[in-house]
Amino acid sequence: MSAATAADPRARLVRPLLIAFLVASAVDLFGLLADAGIAHLVAKPLLMPLLAGYAAARRGPRLLIAALLFGWGGDTFLLADADAAFLIGMGSFAAGHVCYLWLFGRARSSVPLGVAYAVVLAGFLVLLWGGLPADLRIPMAGYSLLLTAMAYRSSTFGRYAAVGGALFLLSDALIATGIADLPQLPAPDFWIMLTYIAAQFLLTVGALAPGAKWAAVAPGAYRERSISI
Repeated sequence: MSAATAADPRARLVRPLLIAFLVASAVDLFGLLADAGIAHLVAKPLLMPLLAGYAAARRGPRLLIAALLFGWGGDTFLLADADAAFLIGMGSFAAGHVCYLWLFGRARSSVPLGVAYAVVLAGFLVLLWGGLPADLRIPMAGYSLLLTAMAYRSSTFGRYAAVGGALFLLSDALIATGIADLPQLPAPDFWIMLTYIAAQFLLTVGALAPGAKWAAVAPGAYRERSISI
């Protein structure tokens, strides 16, 4: 037993939780490809609790764990095919983005990257606007602005988090194109979940990675980053 494991018994849960998350992800994605609805129904609600448990076992920041659990709320509500459930789920994801933004702190971000994200957001809203239901236009515009801000600010936590933020934006863009009846990729639900799972995992990896930014988020916690995946 390593010194880190002896000092914190949660360390022994790190690998099992990560493996369980990867297995649940594979089951979910395979279920979507095979059109096995029950696999998706069972596996999807397990994804974020397992990833949050992994983050907790790695002694991750509470804001990261909160963001993942709000993602779980969004995942669960979006399983229901109802407008009210969709709005509640979107609100849960929005709360998760607020947690991520708070976690990323006030470090300066690239101005050109911010301009690029602003252009993408504006162009995408123009493309979608006419195809969106009237009662969803304002909520989705507000949510898209918050999501884009999260994706932009994720770059302050390094390349893994930056890619995760971009993939989160892509995943929700694929959902929005379906709502607006725009052309879809084959097996759209598979691509939505693949990019979403990768996004949340990479954001988690970015938040757990050692470095000065971690010390800024959780003073005194940097020395505990010896626990590996």
